[in-house]
Amino acid sequence: MFYRPEEGHNLPHNPFSAIISPRPIGWISTRDKAGHDNLAPYSFFNAVAYEPPQVMFASTSNKADRHMGKDSVANIDETGVFCVNIVEFAAREAMNATSASHDAEVDEFASAGIAKNECHTISCARVADAPAALECRLVRILRLEGATNYMVIGRVSGVHLRDDCLKNGVFDVTTYQPLARLGYRDYTRVSELFSLQRPDD
Repeated sequence: MFYRPEEGHNLPHNPFSAIISPRPIGWISTRDKAGHDNLAPYSFFNAVAYEPPQVMFASTSNKADRHMGKDSVANIDETGVFCVNIVEFAAREAMNATSASHDAEVDEFASAGIAKNECHTISCARVADAPAALECRLVRILRLEGATNYMVIGRVSGVHLRDDCLKNGVFDVTTYQPLARLGYRDYTRVSELFSLQRPDD
């Protein structure tokens, strides 16, 4: 099968996100200028640089009560900071609950029953029990092609690691089993690892 995206795929559902999978989930927490906290998951998310450490996420939908797409992007545009919370398998239902559409003033931490702590280097809340959290300062918001597509790039200014996820000096993902997004409404988790030596090792 071959199709041109602009001409359609003639399938029951768009296969694009299923092709590019699994994708890590950035559980993005933000705070607006009035002090309202927001928490929402984004599966167009990844690390993009080591030195200095930088991450990105993309928002691809719109809310009538916000500029720049969603609450997350609008809040970051206002304040210049955000936090990436890593999602573990055990938090799958809570993460999914925060994907609901709410008014901008609604605190998803509270509505989904998620404990929060303050970040150390930025004025923002973070998921208290997340395996890891990355405090970020805005580098750039890029307007992408399309009516509501925005990419947010942030520089990591602080890193939280949950103590039980550190084993012999290594951040051990099998301890918490990262949740990843597939296509459609499908997810997976990392439960086993294997290693490969690079030719230059």
